[in-house]
Amino acid sequence: MYTLDTNPIIYSINNEEEVVARLEALFVQAVPLYTSTITELELFSYLALTEAEGTLIEVFLRQVRIIPVFSHIARMAGDLRRSYPRLKSFNSAVAATALFTNSTLVTRNTRDFEQIDDLLLLPI
Repeated sequence: MYTLDTNPIIYSINNEEEVVARLEALFVQAVPLYTSTITELELFSYLALTEAEGTLIEVFLRQVRIIPVFSHIARMAGDLRRSYPRLKSFNSAVAATALFTNSTLVTRNTRDFEQIDDLLLLPI
């Protein structure tokens, strides 16, 4: 099981070959793939987002299960934020989503996440 951070999705949509290949390998495994509503927010909040990019994001997100940041995950994220003060709020919610789903976080942003105990990372 894997939780996708925002950056692998962006790089995939931008057709970065290495990332596309790595994500395709995950999809082929037929294991659950998750992302957070925070990632969805980040993807759609890009100021220069074109209609075509928005469509690509929508198509991509239909292939994964979007986990809402409900109260339990929000509290987990708050705990992470207190334990790791350098961790930004959005990243704490994404990390909490991965921990909640017992999945490995797929990210290029390993520096921000590697400090978190028990969080498995798949650098991409």
